[in-house]
Amino acid sequence: MEKMVIRFPGGSRVDAHVGDMVIKTDQDGSAPSPFSLFLASLGTCAGIYVVSFLQQRGLPTEDVQIREDVVMDPLTHMISDITLHIDLPEGFPKKYERALIKAAELCAVKKHLENPPTMKVETHIG
Repeated sequence: MEKMVIRFPGGSRVDAHVGDMVIKTDQDGSAPSPFSLFLASLGTCAGIYVVSFLQQRGLPTEDVQIREDVVMDPLTHMISDITLHIDLPEGFPKKYERALIKAAELCAVKKHLENPPTMKVETHIG
């Protein structure tokens, strides 16, 4: 797996460097917040499987979208529910609906949330 390097370019910006790419985040609105990127990773991961499913069957992708609804527990301020709604165009073959849901559920981000890894934080000086 590719290593990420997290850098602090100024202000409240925090950037993740992945190979030659930079994923920018900010708490002040100049870029998505880290938590927004986390939520986006769920929808876009499912989206990769959805678009692949559709393309493999020669089905159009342009009128398909995924809407992500997030419910936050007001007491804990933690997410209690996430629903991905796959909006399909009129005339979409009914026979593919269940299989399309199963494809979206293959998302690796979702699978990691179901069985989360341990996480450690360490310091290194010098």
